[in-house]
Amino acid sequence: MDDRRAIRRGYDTLATTFAERGEAGDRETRVFEEFFGSGPPSPRVLDAGCGHGTPALRRATDGAEVVGLDLSRELLRIAAAASAVAPVQGDLTALPFADGSFGAVVAHRSLIHVPRSERAAVAAEFARVLRPDGRVLVSEAPGPFERTTDDWLGRGVEMTWTMAGADATSERLRDAGFEITDRWDAPDPTSGDDPKPAFVAGRLRV
Repeated sequence: MDDRRAIRRGYDTLATTFAERGEAGDRETRVFEEFFGSGPPSPRVLDAGCGHGTPALRRATDGAEVVGLDLSRELLRIAAAASAVAPVQGDLTALPFADGSFGAVVAHRSLIHVPRSERAAVAAEFARVLRPDGRVLVSEAPGPFERTTDDWLGRGVEMTWTMAGADATSERLRDAGFEITDRWDAPDPTSGDDPKPAFVAGRLRV
């Protein structure tokens, strides 16, 4: 089965249930604020794999135009209604934007659905749509693992996660032309099926 089709169908089916789980926690909020407070303002930000929208990200980017991209039409509908994100349906491996369109890209809990073999393509797309000296912030699991279920959220829906790990993700970003500027390691790398994410930040080398 096409993993993208299954992932899109899963989120379309359970969009409301997924959104009711809430937004990013305090740690994620602090990371967003530190990232956006550590450099020049980004007038246009891409939330790559925005899901139902992240209010913490909206607060950290107050005054910026935030474009939310996601595979799921239903999640985009919720995100647009809840946080005024400009919704665009699309794939992280082939972003539907012109070169140099954004000052920053954030991918929070979205790379987890990208096969490891396609991570280099995603990093290259992030670099392509950023303006010179643009910045990227991504979250990842502490280490590599894969998981598939046919009963996601207890609703009999298929879902797949593919984690590359923070070290491998940092390498893909470097290969795409980014200098790694910050890293926030996960507080508990052994926290079970839903490990707290690590964050990696980079700046596009000019």
